Amino acid sequence: MIVGGGFAGASCARALRAADPKIAVTLVEARSTYTAPPMSNAVLGELRDLSSQQFRYDKIASAGITVKVASATAVDAQAHNVTLSTGDKLSYDRLVLAPGIALRFDAIAGYSEAAAAQAPHAWTADAAQFDLLHRQLEAMDDGGTVAIVAPDNPSRCPPGPYERASMIANYLKAKKPRSKIVILDAKDSFTMQQLFLKAWKELYPGIIEWKSPSNGGNASAIDVAKKTIETDFDNYQYAVANVIPPQKAGALAALAGVADRSGWCPVDPLTFESRQQKNVHVIGDAAFAGSMPKSAYSGAIEGKVCATAIAQLFAGKAPAPSNLGSNCYSLVAPNYAISITGNFAPVNGEYTEVDNSIKSSPLDAPASRRADDAKDADAWFRTITSEIFG
Repeated sequence: MIVGGGFAGASCARALRAADPKIAVTLVEARSTYTAPPMSNAVLGELRDLSSQQFRYDKIASAGITVKVASATAVDAQAHNVTLSTGDKLSYDRLVLAPGIALRFDAIAGYSEAAAAQAPHAWTADAAQFDLLHRQLEAMDDGGTVAIVAPDNPSRCPPGPYERASMIANYLKAKKPRSKIVILDAKDSFTMQQLFLKAWKELYPGIIEWKSPSNGGNASAIDVAKKTIETDFDNYQYAVANVIPPQKAGALAALAGVADRSGWCPVDPLTFESRQQKNVHVIGDAAFAGSMPKSAYSGAIEGKVCATAIAQLFAGKAPAPSNLGSNCYSLVAPNYAISITGNFAPVNGEYTEVDNSIKSSPLDAPASRRADDAKDADAWFRTITSEIFG
C-alpha cells in the first residue's frame, strides 16, 4: 500500500505495478485532483494556466492500481494496517508513505493556518492557496510591496522561493511596474544564488531586493491585520505577503512513528525503509535521504528505487544499491531558465554527493543556453507527468 499520490507516491505505484503485476498495489490519496508544485510559479508569472498543473488519478486506476480517495487517519505498524477517513481499515504487507511536507506555522509569531488565509504560503499541493496568492497579486495596487518569507533548510525545493520571486517580478514588470519585491530570508545564502542575482540585475533591475539574516532578513513575526512583518532589525509594510514557513515531514509521518526529533524520516538508502519502523518505507520530501534534495525530480526517482527494492524483497532477493541523479530547473523569465544537477551514492547509510558532481548552469551562459534550459524544464514536466498520471 502507498499513501500519498504526489510525484513520489504515484511514481512508486506505477513502478511497483510494472515490476511485478502479481503484487496488489493500492494508492491512497486525499484529493481526487493533484496540483503539481513544479512549474507552478509560472502561473504567477502568467506564463501557464493553473489547469496545466492539475492531474487526476483515472489513468493510474486504469493501469490496475486500486485508488482510494481518502485521508489516512491512523497507521498501526505492528498490526500492519492503515485506517482511512472513510472508516475503512486496510491491511498491508509493505507500506510506503509519501506524505510530503507539513508547515511549521508556529515558527513565525502571528502566523497560523488561519493567517495563511490572508498571507498565503502556496507551498503545498493546495490549489486554493495558490489561487489566493495569484488573486492577491492581481488585486494589488501598482506601487505595492510583495514580501516573500523564505525558510531555512531543509525545505521543499530549495530554489523555489527565488524562482517565485522571479516569476512575480515578471508579472509586476509588465502589469505593475512601480511595485517591488522584498525577500526576507532565514538563510545567508541560497541555491544558485549568483545565477539568480545576475538574472535579477539584468531582467528586473530595482524590482527584487534580497535580505539575508545578517542584513535584517530573518522574519520573526507577522501581523496580518496591519500587514507588517517584523525582522530582527526592521519592520516591513507589505501589500501582499507570501509566507513560506519552515517545514517537516507530513503529519502522517508522526502518526506512523517514522519521524525522528528532526521532524524528518530517516531511511535506509537501499530500500527507503524507515529506520524507525520495519516494513514501512518513506519516500519523497518527507524522507531524510542524506544529501538528496527535496524535489519532485528526486521524489519520482526515489519512488522507482523503492518500488524496485520492494519487488526484490517480495521475491526473496537482496536489493542492490542505486546511484541517484537530481536535476532542478528554475524559470526566471520567458525563455530563460537555470538549472542545477547532481549525482548521489549511498555511503555509510545515507546518500552522499558523488565527488564534484553538483553543477549549476554556467554564470556566463548565452541566451540560447537559458532558452534551452527553459525548453528542457517544460519537456521534463510534460514527460514525468505523462509517465505518472497520463
